[in-house]
Amino acid sequence: MQVSDDALSRHEQKERTRQALLDAALELTDEHGFAGVSLRQVARRAGVVPTAFYRHFASMEELGLALVDQSFGTLRGMMQIARQDPETYADVITASAAIIVEQVRTHRSHFAFVARERFGGVPAVRRRIRDELRLYVTELAMALRTFPYLDTWNREDVQTASRLFVNIMVSTAEQVIESPDDPEVLAQIETEARRQMRLIVLGYAGWRSEPG
Repeated sequence: MQVSDDALSRHEQKERTRQALLDAALELTDEHGFAGVSLRQVARRAGVVPTAFYRHFASMEELGLALVDQSFGTLRGMMQIARQDPETYADVITASAAIIVEQVRTHRSHFAFVARERFGGVPAVRRRIRDELRLYVTELAMALRTFPYLDTWNREDVQTASRLFVNIMVSTAEQVIESPDDPEVLAQIETEARRQMRLIVLGYAGWRSEPG
């Protein structure tokens, strides 16, 4: 079954409008925080009438949850790049530190949204961010099990190692967001991220999980 050009055009227009609303909300959230942004403000910034908003989102809360999903999609894409066929811990650490800094610069609005709203004033958005971070810790833990030493650890210890890495990622992202776009400053942040991750890895060889 072929889709007509008119139907495709309508779908593309709908997707463009939806993305315009998401982009407008990100911009306004950066200025006011998500809890301080109204539906009318988002519609006005996106260049649509308020009633058009409801063709895409049932409420501002639903739009906020969509922003969380979009932001974590960026995060997952970022770290998939870092984990492409790494041969050693050093490879994945070096790649991860560089990619975190570069991707946060490129997608600053997404990472700033997560950093700010995980302690923000909209409970549903805050809970979704917390749930997504927990899920990401679990996904990263599964990847870490392929490395030496960790394949013998119990589940709880691998989760702890993963959580430590995610904490460093979040802290590094927040530093990039708050810092000037200065190559020297960003290089220092990247170096510190590598240092912290290497310190974690140094403990791998000596750690023994307690029998379950």
